[in-house]
Amino acid sequence: MPDPQPERSPRILEIGPTPFLHAAFPESTDFYSTWLDETTANASEGRRIVTMRELPGLARRLRDRSYDIVAVHALPYSPWSPDALVRAIFRRSALRGSIPLVRQFGHQLLRGTVGAPIAIVDFEDSAVIDRANAFLWDKAAAYFKRELPADHWQVFSGTFHRRLPTRRFREVESNDRRIKKLAPIALGIEVGAEERSAHVMDAKNQKVIDVFFAGRIRGSSTVRSRGMQELEALREEGYTIDVPDEPVSKEEFFARCARAWIVWSPAGYGWQCFRTWEAALCGSVPLTNRPVIEQYRPLAEGEHALYYDVEPGGLSHAIKSALADKNRLLAMADASRAYVLQHHSRKAIARYVVETTLQRAPGSADS
Repeated sequence: MPDPQPERSPRILEIGPTPFLHAAFPESTDFYSTWLDETTANASEGRRIVTMRELPGLARRLRDRSYDIVAVHALPYSPWSPDALVRAIFRRSALRGSIPLVRQFGHQLLRGTVGAPIAIVDFEDSAVIDRANAFLWDKAAAYFKRELPADHWQVFSGTFHRRLPTRRFREVESNDRRIKKLAPIALGIEVGAEERSAHVMDAKNQKVIDVFFAGRIRGSSTVRSRGMQELEALREEGYTIDVPDEPVSKEEFFARCARAWIVWSPAGYGWQCFRTWEAALCGSVPLTNRPVIEQYRPLAEGEHALYYDVEPGGLSHAIKSALADKNRLLAMADASRAYVLQHHSRKAIARYVVETTLQRAPGSADS
């Protein structure tokens, strides 16, 4: 029996501030950076910057039908708004004679001919979609939204519609077509996180911390500030609560996750954060407030993760109940790590984006 052929890496053209899909498939992805502070490029590695010189080449690539998909990152605001222009002009790079106004044209080239199905990837903290993405949304086969509300129509609130979309707005056919393109996407684990976690896995069976949390409290969500009050009360009761006063390095963060039974991962500006998957990766059990969004491949309650109600006492009750059965926590941690490695690596999420976009593209068997 012949050996199975290796799975082909999808050919991708990616435009945006960060190389999300390029990091998953660097050998087959051409990435064009629109990040205003980007200063380095390496054409041999498929990394370029949207500049006046690169625009013709980008336009040609957009028409190239040999790509599987064109992935474009969602715009957080209109590139022609006064705020956007101020950000582009009044920055330190301007003192060196570099004013990256041309970066704004990367997305605008998609108004022309595009040879491959378009996927929009939206990793913004906000649960709404800015109107600046309207033309992209209409041309795209799929729109992947990180903070996708349970009621998808709420992505229009305050941007496409001045308040919660009304029944009349929801019955407009063009709006309905946009809604049907939406799909959830996960942040998943960052590139290199699996290798970093391997160095701390010996500590996962040497638990000395009941609950660990490292992150912003002041200036973040009320979920965090209210939850912190409950953690302080638990500390008074004798539970070992590890909340560092100062930021910790990534290596130290992973090490403390591994030594903790539970890693608290509350919502910040958005519900998702890397901490949830990183906790699982390090052999701990993530604990977060119940999701307010639709998720991609969610961690199952009681199998991979713990969830709690945000009403007073909900966090304390969840922690005390979980710590009463530490053998169960160990089993959950093992299952959670395996699940995250299978479904939430950068490559697994990138392949999901490609496959879903091709399925939804006009002319496909599933579209």
